[in-house]
Amino acid sequence: MARYTGPTNKLFRNYGVKDLSNRKLTTSMTQYASGQHGATRKKASDYAQQLKAKQTIRMTYLVSEKQFAKYYENASRKTGVTGTIMLQTLESRLDNVLYRAGFAITRRQARQIVNHAHVLVNGKKVDIPSYLLKEGDVVTIKENSKQFIKSVIESIDLALSYAWLTVDSNELKITFDRIPNREELDPDFKEQLVIEFYSK
Repeated sequence: MARYTGPTNKLFRNYGVKDLSNRKLTTSMTQYASGQHGATRKKASDYAQQLKAKQTIRMTYLVSEKQFAKYYENASRKTGVTGTIMLQTLESRLDNVLYRAGFAITRRQARQIVNHAHVLVNGKKVDIPSYLLKEGDVVTIKENSKQFIKSVIESIDLALSYAWLTVDSNELKITFDRIPNREELDPDFKEQLVIEFYSK
């Protein structure tokens, strides 16, 4: 699957994915999964829990199975905690950084903004959403695209600030200061289960 094109409310109900443009969804909807038999009570197997943990992270960052497996493989070869390195890599993606900075309502929109060549990294055009930023990289918006991005920013109620990013909303500039620490990332992610899933 290159990208998910199905109903976003199913992602919310089945996996708890929060990056959605449909603001009518509420956390109470995650009590049961979607579908006719969503309310059926049954104990999930270890495999089912591991699969759900993987799908939750994968669907949150909107990456394909092949991409996600590659991120895991690369992380497993590096020195450090594999799960943390994998999440840090996902956070370093250009589309995710745009979303974190409040330059897009959802990661899906951030991906589209990058694909449509509205973004510059260190002054050079980058139209690959999976482009991995390095410490010190500066992301800016093309001059003829600034009005569009400003209209997006104005439509967002609250843009959270993140310690590893320096965001200048007036100049439409993002500086990727550093790789985030694990404690700064989503505490609901269960990356250890992902490691167990791929270790079978």
